[in-house]
Amino acid sequence: MEIRNFVIISHVDHGKSTLADRFLDLTQSISSRKMRPQFLDMMDLEREKGITIKMQPVRMKYKDYILNLVDTPGHVDFSYEVSRSLAAVEGAVLLVDAGQGIQAQTLANLELAKEQGLVIIPVVNKIDLPQANVDQAVDELAKLVGVDPKEVLRISAKNGTNIEKVLEAVIEKVPAPKINKEPFRALIFDSIYDSYKGVIAYVRVIDGELKKTDKIKLVAGKVSADIKEIGYFLPEMSPQNNLSSGEIGYIATGIKEPGKVRVGDTIIVSKAEALKGYKEVRPMVYASLYPENPDDFDVLKEALSKLKLSDPALIFELETKESLGRGFRCGFLGTLHAEIISERINREYGLDLVISSPSVVYRVDDKLIYSASDWPDHLNKSEEPWVDLEIITPVKYMGKIIELLKNLRGEYIRTDYISADRSVLIYEIPLREIIVNLYDQVKGASQGYASMNYKFIGFREAKLLKMDVLIAGTKEAAFSKIVPEEKAFAEGKLLVSKLKDTLPAQQFSVALQAVIGGKIIARETLKAKRKDVTGYLYGGDYSRKRKLLEKQKKGKKLLKERGSVRIPPKVFLEIFRS
Repeated sequence: MEIRNFVIISHVDHGKSTLADRFLDLTQSISSRKMRPQFLDMMDLEREKGITIKMQPVRMKYKDYILNLVDTPGHVDFSYEVSRSLAAVEGAVLLVDAGQGIQAQTLANLELAKEQGLVIIPVVNKIDLPQANVDQAVDELAKLVGVDPKEVLRISAKNGTNIEKVLEAVIEKVPAPKINKEPFRALIFDSIYDSYKGVIAYVRVIDGELKKTDKIKLVAGKVSADIKEIGYFLPEMSPQNNLSSGEIGYIATGIKEPGKVRVGDTIIVSKAEALKGYKEVRPMVYASLYPENPDDFDVLKEALSKLKLSDPALIFELETKESLGRGFRCGFLGTLHAEIISERINREYGLDLVISSPSVVYRVDDKLIYSASDWPDHLNKSEEPWVDLEIITPVKYMGKIIELLKNLRGEYIRTDYISADRSVLIYEIPLREIIVNLYDQVKGASQGYASMNYKFIGFREAKLLKMDVLIAGTKEAAFSKIVPEEKAFAEGKLLVSKLKDTLPAQQFSVALQAVIGGKIIARETLKAKRKDVTGYLYGGDYSRKRKLLEKQKKGKKLLKERGSVRIPPKVFLEIFRS
């Protein structure tokens, strides 16, 4: 049977997972009893947030063909997942929502697919929506891909309309993989950890054939292993006797040390040259993760090592802070990426975390600074990273988007037009201005119709200061952050106000202070819990009540002098998101 390997790529929420469901239905890869919506979204977190986080391969049979599909994420924070999956296939279904048209990640993913030389199949989805402007979406997509509008497929993944045409196009247009003979070589494009089988590598076989009795070697990892199991994704892992050139499958390596198996490595059986791997990913956001209980440090280390197997965009290294103990400074592709990792650690490993405020990497006197704790007391020159920001929006929302960006320290470059009523706003802007919640603000200003993407362009000089936070007079290192001099007061006020709203009330009043260089720039007071100590009194002289109130007041003063504030883990996550 001939093989076709392909992916579905699109902007977030354009219907990738629903289209994958229809493919599973049509090819009868899943029984109706087991079928559920967004079947390939395996994690509960994906279902709760309504987004795909992890790529997921599946092998289907349709007519006389084997179709290997890789379902990919659409959010910019998981673009590295997309780029890795593209290296394992020959074609891509480019999906666009008929109601929203071309979005930022549509352009970004198309660019990645073109770099890999993939065949592009343009598809417009959600043609059943009342607000769908199908003809306009088709024209935009045809122009973008460079084909006749008649070649753009019109489908409704929800209703199953024209799904067969997409699979027929995949069979007709996507080339079959080249079948190469010995020696065996396979590219690792993803991996997970299993307690019994060790590291399970997701592979695209480039050359030769692998039998389950073979002994494998990892070229970059310089380690040999006896195979525990090999097989296909149907979509659950299904053991097989061999994997051949052109196929996508998995190899259970039995290796119990996650660091020895890396995405982009080449698996061989006998002597052979390594395959071209992947570019090293560049983290955009840094945050420190510490276990709330210091005794859980080794559990956190193991959790990060295993998560990195399935998410090579995660970078971490050991870090020690006097007030927090041992933890890790972690690099992420964005704040959503960081939030997902911290939530997975909490759910999958039962760890409560202390999470520092998100930060970008700064350059101070030609030295890279990854967190506020490393900021020097004396410096000559400080620089921050800037990015090219592209926002695609309907023209009628341009005014609101421009007004939103006026409050940021960006520079307007130009406006391009995709069509008569859709524009691309292009800015150059400091990365720190967009990492926290600009995405949500852009969505809010455009009623969900605008989207954004960004690329790093370099460092530029800026006046930056370190801001510390004191809670009840004690410095909380996790809340320290680097701020621009002109925004110091506003950011300090915002942070202490957020802490006041988030921290639970204590038995005594708590001073919340933002401090720069020993100078308090913002303050809020968290009021004490108050128990009505006079509630049980009935009648009598007021002096009885006053004595009780005075006694309560003295007790709270004593608590304030001796007491400390415990910060729940959810507070760190709330501040991280703000």
